[in-house]
Amino acid sequence: MDILVINSGSSSLKYLLFDMGNEGVLAKGIVEKIGEETSFLKHSAGENEITREAKAPDHDAAFDLMIQALLDKGHGVIQSTDDVSAVGHRVVHGGETFVESTVITDEVKQTIEDYFPLAPLHNPPNLAGIRAAQKAFPSVPHVAVFDTAFHQTMPKRAYMYALPYELYEEDRIRKYGFHGTSHRFVSMRAAEILGIPRGEFNCITCHLGNGCSLTAVRDGKSVDTSMGLTPLEGVVMGTRTGDFDPAIVFYLARRRGYSLDEMDKLFNKQSGLLGLSGVSNDMREIHEAAEGGNERARLAIDVFAYRVRKYIGAYMAVLGRTDAIVFTGGIGENACGVREAICTGLEPLGIVFDSGKNAATRVEEAIVSGADSRVTVMVVPTNEELLIARDTLAVAEKTAVKT
Repeated sequence: MDILVINSGSSSLKYLLFDMGNEGVLAKGIVEKIGEETSFLKHSAGENEITREAKAPDHDAAFDLMIQALLDKGHGVIQSTDDVSAVGHRVVHGGETFVESTVITDEVKQTIEDYFPLAPLHNPPNLAGIRAAQKAFPSVPHVAVFDTAFHQTMPKRAYMYALPYELYEEDRIRKYGFHGTSHRFVSMRAAEILGIPRGEFNCITCHLGNGCSLTAVRDGKSVDTSMGLTPLEGVVMGTRTGDFDPAIVFYLARRRGYSLDEMDKLFNKQSGLLGLSGVSNDMREIHEAAEGGNERARLAIDVFAYRVRKYIGAYMAVLGRTDAIVFTGGIGENACGVREAICTGLEPLGIVFDSGKNAATRVEEAIVSGADSRVTVMVVPTNEELLIARDTLAVAEKTAVKT
């Protein structure tokens, strides 16, 4: 069974086609600059790769380009669109409504639209992709896989803010969390590697990339996570502040006359590693600058590691027994120096780090703690698209049985 996985952004359409018989990737690609004068298609299938200019004024046109690439006699991998058995869609925000992946109906689409105010940059293009995909593949099941769903097992004490309760009731202001598919995938894989039943596994998953979040997983379920109502809350990120005193908003408004839009841009796009270092939001470039003696770059790394370490300590207190700390994401999988900086000082909590194993590990599954460590420290590359494909297959099969 071939499953197509779609990640639809405001100006891009990413896709992967999986053969679920062996969970191999048949083809993958992206249509970029949707809505601009010139768009680009990048498509690869095995050793065949193409990049070409195209016209994609909207998501419908982007899907046409994708289908043409998948059907092409030279670099295509399917004979007709009927070869696709189901389509899985990444949807960022499912609010409190969706606790698991679900087949997409008119009611589901309306609910995704209802959550536009909570994810104005993500849910609208996600829904545009769903509608375009249903036109392109009208006879197959379409499944929504929500970033927020994994975190709907958090207890109320973890997701409530200490604001007037009616703001939760009337405006849905609470912690939702994000990166749920990544946290779910790596926690499941880590349990499998360690031979611990998923329902008995306690871990802290650290998804560290341009966007960063940590999740406390107890008995295989999310019980707390660092991102909040929006992805701004939590640890320091590439361009986002992470946690900071909310009174800074009032101070900047009065001191500098900043508008809400200016502060939104400041906190989400000009802060974090970029704002601290003055160099980049890319940890590789920051590390290179720090090695060259740039003190602000060194400070950015120190602040980043310190904030992540604080969350790890807090989540170990939440969990009680912690079986593993799992690193994933671009920084988590590649930046061995950052991993070591995060774990240095956690020895009193039963963590014995192995610098040699850590230095040798990049983008591969590995245990980087010592044999005598009470808590296993691991690197597990994430694969959100595969998880979406697995969920899509499971939901599609369940739907077929019911009908």
